[in-house]
Amino acid sequence: MIVAPASGSGKTLITCGILQALVNRGLKVSSFKCGHDYIDPMFHVRVIGTRARNMDSYFCDDETLKYLFCRTADQSDISVIEGVMGFYDGIRAAATEGSSYDVSEKLGAPVVLLVNCKGASISCVPVIKGFKDFRENNIRGVILNNMSPMVYPEVKKLIEEEVGVKVFGHILKLKDINLECRHLGLVLPDEVESLKENLNRLAGILEETLDIAGLIEMADSAPAISGKAPSHGVLDEKVRIGLAVDDTFCFTYEDNLALLEECGAEIVPFSPMHDERIPEGVQGIILSGGYPELHGEVLSRNESMKADIRSKIEAGMPCLAECGGFMYLHEQMQDSDGKVWNMVGAVKGEVHNTGKLARFGYITISSDDPGSIIANGGVKGHEFHYWDSSNCGSSWKAVKTSGKTYGCAHEEGALIAGYPHLYYYSNPDVAYQFLLRCSRYRP
Repeated sequence: MIVAPASGSGKTLITCGILQALVNRGLKVSSFKCGHDYIDPMFHVRVIGTRARNMDSYFCDDETLKYLFCRTADQSDISVIEGVMGFYDGIRAAATEGSSYDVSEKLGAPVVLLVNCKGASISCVPVIKGFKDFRENNIRGVILNNMSPMVYPEVKKLIEEEVGVKVFGHILKLKDINLECRHLGLVLPDEVESLKENLNRLAGILEETLDIAGLIEMADSAPAISGKAPSHGVLDEKVRIGLAVDDTFCFTYEDNLALLEECGAEIVPFSPMHDERIPEGVQGIILSGGYPELHGEVLSRNESMKADIRSKIEAGMPCLAECGGFMYLHEQMQDSDGKVWNMVGAVKGEVHNTGKLARFGYITISSDDPGSIIANGGVKGHEFHYWDSSNCGSSWKAVKTSGKTYGCAHEEGALIAGYPHLYYYSNPDVAYQFLLRCSRYRP
C-alpha cells in the first residue's frame, strides 16, 4: 500500500508510475484504491492495463473486504493499493475507521509512506517517525518525494538509523508530468493527451531512483489472507439488465456489477448519448453516475433515447439511477456552461449548479417501506456532487457519519433514483431485490 501524510503529496501520480513500472516488467498487476473514488481505478484499467477495484472498510465487513481483495488479486503476481487522504484519516475527524490505515491492518498489507519533502531535508525524519510511532502499523518503508539528490544519501541513512524503516528511494521534482483535476476529481483517462507516453516516461524515471525490486520483495512478504463471500439470493433464470456506459455514465463500481451477475443479471451495455433506444429484451436499466453536466446538449438532442427511457419507466420497467443518472432523468438540467437542457422527464423538477459541494460523504440509507429494495437492513453509500435538484426525493432516510439525517431518493413504482451512490456489498440483498423486481417485468 502506498500512503502519505496528507492529500496532495503525490500518491496518485507515483502510484500510477509504480504500477506502470511493474507492468513494464511483465508482471500481472492488480491495483486498488482506498475509499469510494471511481476515477483512479479507471486510470489504472484504461491507461495502465491493471485489474482495478476499490477497497473500503466502511462499506463492508472484514470478511467481505478480504474476500473482495482476494477475488481480484488472486490472478495477479502483485497488488498495489493506493491510500486515500492522510494514512490515518477516517470517516470521522478523530477516528481511523475507514482509513487507509484501517484497510492495511485488515488486509495485512505492508505500507510505504510517501513523504513530500519539498522545502525540507532532515525535517522529514520526525514526520516519518511520528507516523511510524502513532499506532501499531504495517509501515515498512518510505519514499521521499521532491527530494534533492544532493541531500538524499544523508537523509536516507538517518531515517533508516533513527526510524528503522527502509527508504525505497527518492523522486525528483516532476516538472512536466501531472494529472489534471476537475470538480469531481481527476479528469477521465480518455481526455488526457499522451498520458500513456507520460506514464511510461515516469516509470522510467522511477526505475532509476526507486528500488522497484525491493518493493516487489516487500510485497512478497505479505501474509496470506482469505475471506468469506457473503451470502445472497440467486434468480432461477437470468435477467437482462441494460447498463448505461459512455463518457457521461462512467461511475460504476466493478464489484457492484460482479455481484449483480452472481445474483443472476446479464449485463447489456448501452449509451444514452449515442444509441437510439435501450437494448431490446432488457427487463431493467441502471443509470450510473458520471458527468451529464458536460454532455448536456448531446444527451438532450437524443430525443428517441429520452422518449424510450421515459416510456419504459412509465410502463413499469425498473430503473435504478444514481447521481448523474438521477440528474439525467429530470425535466431539465443546467450544464457546466450554464445552459439549460431538456432531459428525460421521468423525475419532475430541474437540476442546477450550486457552485459548491451540495452534499459530500458517507451515508447509511434506510427505508420504512417494507416493499423497498433496501428494506432488509438498509445499504451504505456516499454522495459527492456540485449540482443539486429541486426534487431530491424523500423515500429513503440518509444518516451521515456525523449523525445528521436527511431524506433522499425516489422509490416510486418502477423508479429508484437519487443522488446516493450505493455499494451493493454493504448489503447484497439490495442487488438481489432489484433484480427480482426486474424479473417480474415483461418487455
